[in-house]
Amino acid sequence: MLQQYWLYLIYLLGSVFFIVGLKMLSGPKTARNGNFLAAAGMTLAILGTIFMHKNEDGESIGNYGWIFGGIAIGTVLGWISAKKVKMTAMPQMVSLFNGMGGACAALISLVEFGHLHGDTPPVTILTIVAGLVIGSVSFSGSIIAYAKLQEILKKTFKLPAQNILTIILMASILGLSIYLSFGQASTGLLYVIFALSLAYGILFVLPIGGADMPVVISLLNSFTGVAAAFGGFLYDNQVMLTGGILVGSAGTLLTILMCNAMNRSLTNVIFGSFGGGGAAAGEASTFAGGSVKSSTPSDIAILMNYAQKVIVVPGYGLAVAQAQHVIHELEAILEKRGVEVKYAIHPVAGRMPGHMNVLLAESNVAYDKLVEMEEINDQFATTDVVFVVGANDVVNPAARSNPASPIYGMPILNADKARTVIVSKRSMAAGYAGIDNELFYYPNCLMLFGDAKDSITKVVAELKGMD
Repeated sequence: MLQQYWLYLIYLLGSVFFIVGLKMLSGPKTARNGNFLAAAGMTLAILGTIFMHKNEDGESIGNYGWIFGGIAIGTVLGWISAKKVKMTAMPQMVSLFNGMGGACAALISLVEFGHLHGDTPPVTILTIVAGLVIGSVSFSGSIIAYAKLQEILKKTFKLPAQNILTIILMASILGLSIYLSFGQASTGLLYVIFALSLAYGILFVLPIGGADMPVVISLLNSFTGVAAAFGGFLYDNQVMLTGGILVGSAGTLLTILMCNAMNRSLTNVIFGSFGGGGAAAGEASTFAGGSVKSSTPSDIAILMNYAQKVIVVPGYGLAVAQAQHVIHELEAILEKRGVEVKYAIHPVAGRMPGHMNVLLAESNVAYDKLVEMEEINDQFATTDVVFVVGANDVVNPAARSNPASPIYGMPILNADKARTVIVSKRSMAAGYAGIDNELFYYPNCLMLFGDAKDSITKVVAELKGMD
């Protein structure tokens, strides 16, 4: 009995570590330690469960060889994956890991359903089924999201009457789950619900694309947290419950914030098929009626050399080119010449929240130079040069002026208000949302075509030559 109290104490400590660690993740100076603290809480909870948990008959978990063998394999695979993954592939990795969490929650439900007795309360069965449904949707949806981000699935699919089909599927899953929980328990029916849930996750994510993908990843992450929380209810495990609630609530809040940043409702994200090559996107891509002005690294260096204030707008293209270090070098050179340099961060820049913050932190850019959209938008009008590197949709003025555009209403960075806008881009190809950008045709816009790292390196060389 005393051992059980020690286990409760360990769970309490693990929960405190999770909460404090999550709090520390909110700041760049404490994020690394917060990550370690949360990991320590998880390690403590796992070891406490393995060595101190006992069932109703007082038996330990046992099977230590299998458990630690699985942990060792998972640790090695996770370590190698984390070491090798590129910054641009982080969203895919997050999707894959999130899918594994959903699969674990679904497997727990499948296993525990087989342990039910005739007198099991309906609410317990409902808890098992809820974990199965949400975990399965999260698993299959995350795998599809991974395939789309990895460009294994290059096209966005949408079946005829897709929304009606998914609503019917969702209603069927709910009806069957209630019948199973409060009617006759049936293993066959459980597997039918399992299959329908997997199908729902696939159909749910398949039509979604473009700039909505980060929102979907965040939403699926919250699903996994909720599924884990149901596991905590099932096992009466406080630390599992706390972890699941934290992940579920954090993912939900992040999803809401990202929807607000795009001025879109969650319903519109799920059913709108934004960026999926729909009619709206096609109409908006017909803007290309003006001409663009290309420039050279020498022209850009002269403009920046005589500027008083430069704002850099980083985007996914910066990450693809791995240009974060050379952009920091450019910033240092300009500041030595008395030029004020800041970075404008849009909430959905890149392909996952915080993508640009992490990328620039990798090259030791001071965190106070990263300015959020709401704080920097008024400064563009008094800025000499805005340098857009690999960003497209977050500076597209169509979001303000073109009601036919799929991104109409989405808050953007007001880069077009600056005296001169320089856009570093490989070609005139459309951005992630699949629509043209009218900014490129504005009189104050210059295009710097080519690989971002190569182009900025040449600009840096030109600036050094002006010494």
